[in-house]
Amino acid sequence: MQNRLNLPWATPSGMSRRHFVKHLAGASAMAGTAALMGNSIQAQAEEMRKNQKSAILLWMGGGPSTIDIWDLKPGAATGGEFRPISTTGDMQICEHMPLTAKQMHHLSIVRSMSTREADHNRGRYYMHTGFVPNPNIEHPGYGSVIAHELFSQREDLAIPPFVSIGGASTGPGFLGMAWAPFSVTSNGRIRNLEMKLEEKRLLQRMAALDVIETGFINRTRGSAASEHQKVLKKTLDLMTSEQMEAFRVEKEPEEMKEMYGTNGFGQGCLLARRLVEAGVPFIEVDLGGWDNHGGIFPTLADTKLPQLDKAMGALTADLEQRGLLENTAIIWMGEFGRTPRINAGAGRDHWARSWSCVVGGAGIKGGLAVGATSSDGMAVETEPFSAEDLMATVCKGLGISLETTYTSKNGRPMKIAAGGKLIRELIA
Repeated sequence: MQNRLNLPWATPSGMSRRHFVKHLAGASAMAGTAALMGNSIQAQAEEMRKNQKSAILLWMGGGPSTIDIWDLKPGAATGGEFRPISTTGDMQICEHMPLTAKQMHHLSIVRSMSTREADHNRGRYYMHTGFVPNPNIEHPGYGSVIAHELFSQREDLAIPPFVSIGGASTGPGFLGMAWAPFSVTSNGRIRNLEMKLEEKRLLQRMAALDVIETGFINRTRGSAASEHQKVLKKTLDLMTSEQMEAFRVEKEPEEMKEMYGTNGFGQGCLLARRLVEAGVPFIEVDLGGWDNHGGIFPTLADTKLPQLDKAMGALTADLEQRGLLENTAIIWMGEFGRTPRINAGAGRDHWARSWSCVVGGAGIKGGLAVGATSSDGMAVETEPFSAEDLMATVCKGLGISLETTYTSKNGRPMKIAAGGKLIRELIA
């Protein structure tokens, strides 16, 4: 066989018979010890994997009506049609969330969110980054920041460290394309990632492309080309990796699929759990359709809340039963809430002054309702919290230093979580 690398040990002829027999004898003597060590290493690897930190963002695109889900106002003119049910302690949530209600000892509600943006695009950007949009700089989102900080936990991770399920998340900003969201469908399908060539031919083509790109980078010193090359290599690693199995949601037992819900969001949350098990630092699961300017109550009761309740309840319970919740943060939020006042079309409009988010897991206390709004929900009556504060609290729970500072492309220092303050009640 031709030795393409010209290394003496790469072919049988490069090693003498005496040398070969000597090493074979040594290998045989070590076999028993190696087997014992292998079992020990495997056990340690499983334990290390269980201790890896991850975060799952359940993103409610459109602006969910938190006054109808997490902070009900029964008896008020703004209260709407739903009744509260008890969870843990004296905390109550919507009657259409019975499965999640059973898990609220693991989760906490922040009822005094008061944020800056009531426009969809601006609100989405702000809640994902902690910064208001600025035409002169693109800030990295939650997923990119957490992926960047936690990626080193598992150096053999072939899956991108930030996976977006069922929707397009906020980008990596000045952190670069290596930290961009890797988008998949809720059933784990990855577009344009099927192996259409036999592996040997594909590797040959990729090697040729790598030579061309390396030459281009050396000539132009272009950072964009360098980033593209890194992403391409990671994609190839994923295509040829056994870690692709994490995306095979169809291999889950039918009863597990049913527990999460067979709709897109339910299966997306099930996929998120599989990705946490694989060591992925950040997963975002999208459930859109919350921009209910009209007919809000039947939409919530018949469609949105049953989907949310089944998946969120199952995800929380499943992570806890597998011993993963203590190291996995769950964040539930949208770009803003909705008006306490019910409009003429029996809907609610955009509202950022007083609304709720939900967090739990990964060093964040559960079973709490932090903050309060007025009896009609129109105003925050306790200390208000911002997107920056929520992000800082999640980062703290994940063990990420709040002193971490990035430098943007224009040379400006950017503190992680935009310098937000901790929500002290939530820190375990």
